[in-house]
Amino acid sequence: MTATTRGEGTHRTGRTRRSGRVAQSGPPVRHRSAWSRIKRDRSLLIMTIPVIVLLGVFAYVPMLGNVIAWQDYSPYVGILDSPFVGWWNFERVFTNPLFWDAVRNTLVITAFQLVFFFPIPIVLALLLNSVITPAIRTTIQSVVYLPHFFSWVLVVTIFQQLLGGAGQLHRILADNGIAMPDIMTNPDTFLVLITAQSVWKDAGWGIIIFLAALSTVDPALYEASVMDGANRWRRIWHITLPALRPVIILLLILRLGDALTVGFEQLILQRGAVGAGVAEVLDTFVYYQGVINGDWSFAAAAGLVKGIVSLILVLGANKIAHVFGEAGVYKRA
Repeated sequence: MTATTRGEGTHRTGRTRRSGRVAQSGPPVRHRSAWSRIKRDRSLLIMTIPVIVLLGVFAYVPMLGNVIAWQDYSPYVGILDSPFVGWWNFERVFTNPLFWDAVRNTLVITAFQLVFFFPIPIVLALLLNSVITPAIRTTIQSVVYLPHFFSWVLVVTIFQQLLGGAGQLHRILADNGIAMPDIMTNPDTFLVLITAQSVWKDAGWGIIIFLAALSTVDPALYEASVMDGANRWRRIWHITLPALRPVIILLLILRLGDALTVGFEQLILQRGAVGAGVAEVLDTFVYYQGVINGDWSFAAAAGLVKGIVSLILVLGANKIAHVFGEAGVYKRA
């Protein structure tokens, strides 16, 4: 490099420093217009049109029917001709003791399943992940999540044939002189029964999500931890569980948002056997009030209250996730 070149470079550098500007590397970034982005992604946008239509028809358009919560609605008159009654239906909901009984049962079932059902897919995923042979792992996973494809009618029927008063377990115990109460009609064990049914049906399906999260962990981390002398439990605590933490928090948020919705089909199939005192939840309460008794406005008000509370739970849990540094369901840009 000559002195002239060095002098010119020094002169340009000094001028840049004096002007307070930083030289850019590479070509300038061009911002695409909205129309150009639409043309670029038109194939993907066309593919999403059926989904958007279905979502709008079956999810958002029916929301307009919530207006009957402020009406004395009759299906024979219609929404347009039904008189408005203000907040009267909501007053009826909050002063109805059966509504609060349904809320209590719903929260009890949700809390019980959150403690005794939610961790089971995590534990099963950790156990399957420790299986070395892929063939054995695939076989176990297929067998475990197969019940997810069974309907609740079939699941309840299977449990009835096994644990009911005339089931196989009762017959075996009776042949050996052991008396056993009918679990399927016992209100005291109903909470454990429906949790066991949910575990048998859906725990295997939840494994898929956690195994997918575990597949993203770099095997070099486990190899390095073994070289450092970490045992199996230390590897799970410091490598595996931190990899699962974002997924666990995300599913926990969604579970809290779904806290007031607990197995309508499962519970309504068994409500007659154990009684409404333990099996009546918000979904069945709305069904019997709105469909069976024909009090559509009252049921709409109860369902709207449930939806608003669920939304608040999701937003609150998502905010707590942000406080702990997790993305949650959504995160502001």
